[in-house]
Amino acid sequence: MEGGEEELTAHETALYDRQIRVWGVDAQKRLSKAHVLVSGLTGATVEFCKNIVLAGVGSLTLMDDRLVTEEVLGANFLISLDEYANSNKTVAELCSQSLRDFNPMVGVSVLSGELSQMDGEIFDKFDVVVVCSFSLQNKILINERCRERQKRIAFYTIDCKDSCGEIFVDLQNYTYMQKKGDETVERQLSYPSLEEANKIPWKDLPRKVTKLYFAMRVLDKFELLEGRKPGETSLADFESISIVRKDACEAQGLKESHLADSLLERLLAAGKMEHPAVCAILGGILGQEVIKAISGKGDPVKNFFYFDAADGKGIIEDISVHTTVTA
Repeated sequence: MEGGEEELTAHETALYDRQIRVWGVDAQKRLSKAHVLVSGLTGATVEFCKNIVLAGVGSLTLMDDRLVTEEVLGANFLISLDEYANSNKTVAELCSQSLRDFNPMVGVSVLSGELSQMDGEIFDKFDVVVVCSFSLQNKILINERCRERQKRIAFYTIDCKDSCGEIFVDLQNYTYMQKKGDETVERQLSYPSLEEANKIPWKDLPRKVTKLYFAMRVLDKFELLEGRKPGETSLADFESISIVRKDACEAQGLKESHLADSLLERLLAAGKMEHPAVCAILGGILGQEVIKAISGKGDPVKNFFYFDAADGKGIIEDISVHTTVTA
């Protein structure tokens, strides 16, 4: 993402002094000119929005036309009970009001409609697109629309299910600076699209790939077959999902026991509920990754990140080149 030649104002320099000391003036200048779109406001994405606004992103556009419900309030700290009781505004409108208070120097706006149904030109306005609680089909569709544009648009998905979470990253052909001892060297990474990553046969993946990856794909498949929206599954669906798991494992040349009942049950137990602590971790990680992508500094995730509160581990899975790193 290209930064302009304009200097930071004295106000910006004073406000962002601490982080400028961490990642430098050039990185802060790039951040202040970046435009981010977030579609789907959940506990995980509002945590991300808070972090990126405090960091001083140029602008943030929110999409979520839902009216506020008690379910929405579960992990969304940007909306108060008073606002829920006394407002007819959408989730995006209420969240935008709170985010403007976090940092008045960041332009926070609201865009209505369904992102998956919008013309590709809408994406030209943004440098980063983040989606949450979308079906796999719509994630793939939006990812491809980002890839079709002339400029490179960083694409992310983020989802929190019970005490587990998943982040997918597509930076396309990405160049960044990496520190090697006392030197800084240029590195290049080539990312697969979400569709390409999902087409890689399971039997070709390393044996130690986290079971969360397979569990998420089984849930994707079930939602597709049943026409369910993300989060519209529960323990009552376990038997049907077990059949999908069996078929998927057989088709991929794996034993059904590769994916334990206990993990699927945990992912199904909470329905649409999110754990605020897990949301904070996922939103924090995503915020760091977006700042890396914008600034071109620091090793980015390639291309999946998983967190499981059961063991407290964060795991990076590179599905395209078959390497695994434990954080």
